[in-house]
Amino acid sequence: MSCLITCCTTSTCGLCNCVASGITKRSARLAYCGLFGGFLILSWVLREVAAPLLEKIPWINTSDNYTKEWYQIQAVLRVSMGNFLFFAIFALIMIGVKDQNDKRDAWHHGGWIAKMVLWILLVVLMFFLPNAVISVYGTLSKFGAGLFLLVQVLILLDFTHAWNDAWVEKDEQKWYIALLVISIGCYIIAFTFSGILFIWFNPSGQDCGLNVFFIVMNMILAFAFAIIALHPAVNGSLLPASVISLYCAYVCYTGLSSEPHDFVCNGLSNTKAVTTSTLILGMLTTVLSVLYSALRAGSSTTFLSPPSSPKSGGKKPLLEEEELEEGKEKEKKTEAEARPVSYSYMFFHLIFALASMYSAMLLSGWTSSSESSDLIDVGWTSVWVRICTEWVTAALFVWSLVAPLICPDREFY
Repeated sequence: MSCLITCCTTSTCGLCNCVASGITKRSARLAYCGLFGGFLILSWVLREVAAPLLEKIPWINTSDNYTKEWYQIQAVLRVSMGNFLFFAIFALIMIGVKDQNDKRDAWHHGGWIAKMVLWILLVVLMFFLPNAVISVYGTLSKFGAGLFLLVQVLILLDFTHAWNDAWVEKDEQKWYIALLVISIGCYIIAFTFSGILFIWFNPSGQDCGLNVFFIVMNMILAFAFAIIALHPAVNGSLLPASVISLYCAYVCYTGLSSEPHDFVCNGLSNTKAVTTSTLILGMLTTVLSVLYSALRAGSSTTFLSPPSSPKSGGKKPLLEEEELEEGKEKEKKTEAEARPVSYSYMFFHLIFALASMYSAMLLSGWTSSSESSDLIDVGWTSVWVRICTEWVTAALFVWSLVAPLICPDREFY
């Protein structure tokens, strides 16, 4: 038996060493995503199986009134807090990293064995903390999750404007036609989907005024986006307006589908839509959303890059022509100088930290134990978070269009 344990331990350590040594600078971001994916899987697994185990821990089971749902929330929050602390620590360490000669650049890309050990220790340590600490973290996570949603919206706005500008700069008829076709297609899908929402969430014979208000407001916002974007004074484009309209329709749907399943106006609750496959699909969408946001936020975009990165400086060359003509010695010194980092390490880790809070809120129903323990992201808190996210998205998009008119002396990217 001891021989078997030794062999298993050796094999595990060898596997970790192999994985860690295979992580290069190019794959470091994917490795962080893999670590975050492991956190999500662990959270989901413990949410389903850890309740009986937590009941046996005396500093967690301090009352006879705790339900199964409460223990599930505790498991999710404790794992989330460990993951949050891991990325928050690295976000603090990476403050001020501007070039690749900084020793912290190596910390960001290497040392994966130590990182895995630290991550495991932090997660395990969270299960030794008193309930009061976890309760405070649960409250803070609601604000952190809201901040993550705000960053997600900013990333989407940046993406839509960058996409539009990239195709317009090509200045060819085929790209203009492509912009028009995609824009019209997005609007058709958005309004068709809104019509379907009326069928799903406004059953005949029921007074569903709140749902109707949400859906009608979504359609009004879509019309407003197009009118404002195409106004001559704004000089906007239809593509960003159509993409944001489609996104708002999707967010409206997620909000309405999060309504309690005993609510008569939730038409999906009367079907078998809420099955294991539906939950898996919903969780997969959440995972992809979180990982995309982290990768996009960590990429070298204009408003997310550190001041020294190449893209943050626009098209201005890093070296003037006169400096390149000063001789071989000068060139050697220039080549020896450190290259700037291509994205903000601090912001990259911060996004993962906030995403840890957001994922915990999804898995715990925003720390509400009123719904069935088999449902994820269901309840009135989830509904209003989604709807408010839609309205904030609309407000930020409209501001991105009219801000140059209101503040003509400032530059907006």
